Amino acid sequence: MEAYIEKDGKRLRLGYTTGSCAAAAAKAAAWMLLTGREKGEITLMTPKGMELKLPVEDIRREETQVTCAIRKDGGDDPDVTHGTRIYARVYRQETPGVVIDGGAGVGRVTKPGLDQAVGEAAINSVPRKMIRENVTEVMALTDYPGGLGVEISVPEGERLAKQTFNPRLGIVGGISILGTTGIVEPMSEKALVDTIRVELTQRRRNGAEYVLLTPGNYGSDFIRQELGIDSALAVQCSNYIQTTLGICRELEFRGALLIGHIGKLVKVAGGMGNTHSKYGDCRMEILAAHAGAAGLDRVRIGKMLECVACDEALRILREGTCWEPALAGLTKKIGEHLARFGGESLETGVIVYSKEYGILGMSETARELLEKCKEGASWCIL
Repeated sequence: MEAYIEKDGKRLRLGYTTGSCAAAAAKAAAWMLLTGREKGEITLMTPKGMELKLPVEDIRREETQVTCAIRKDGGDDPDVTHGTRIYARVYRQETPGVVIDGGAGVGRVTKPGLDQAVGEAAINSVPRKMIRENVTEVMALTDYPGGLGVEISVPEGERLAKQTFNPRLGIVGGISILGTTGIVEPMSEKALVDTIRVELTQRRRNGAEYVLLTPGNYGSDFIRQELGIDSALAVQCSNYIQTTLGICRELEFRGALLIGHIGKLVKVAGGMGNTHSKYGDCRMEILAAHAGAAGLDRVRIGKMLECVACDEALRILREGTCWEPALAGLTKKIGEHLARFGGESLETGVIVYSKEYGILGMSETARELLEKCKEGASWCIL
């Protein structure tokens, strides 16, 4: 696909979604089945209004069914499915219309609150609509009065799914067939935020009123190893702390507890709602400021400012006599900004830790919020 966008001064190539691949493969297979002729390229109009011309791969033609594949292309923002073949098997059936299901490597929904009902293949609504419309178009063009079944499969799907959010969402056996526009925009923060929103929405729909948040895998490991809690309890919010708390507020959660490494959360003490390094790196300055306010001597403050890692700065802080007040002040400031991000309707709390020193600070609300998160989220433990 040769289409581009400009982002941060760079020319980046667009890609297309697994949903577009599934729809294109289904359209090509339906055309070959109903015409009896082979097709090496298929045209697909995406919901975004962009037309795709995609090569058809691994064609297998039989009298009553045709199977073929479209290779996923994520453009300049490849994800775990980049380069993967998405297959469609189209076959004749007595039932009128188009019946869609997932085969090997396409996940199956096991928990409520997602786009598809429990028991259904994880082929989301827009891809299903694309598949149905394109296959129906072929049926109309060929004057075919009967019904067609469409089975979408991904041979590598079960392996790839382990690198996605699917296990956390209760989608088992493979990947999801996704996409709302049919097009992948490179380096899309929206895609990450949408994933966070999906997981939060699922929990809220299932009755959770309090939610445990952590930026990433380090936080999940800490929750499991140090707190003895199943890490599936936590929603990973990446760098999008302010945005995630805003979503929690929109979904009318009553409270959210953030557990994170000091390397991320120290930035929140400086008022940063997005902790990505492209927005700034003020870690040492903030740590040194709180250390100085608690009485650390100038020499050690200077050494802290020269550090590149928070654990090294903490080692210097620990040499002085103000370890506890400095970290208490830091934790309090993080809590204040989280309260600001969450607004009046959302109770917030924080637990800050480091790999070397364990828990560094807890807000006054942290223990109570942790218990409420555990009480209300037993449904999400795999």
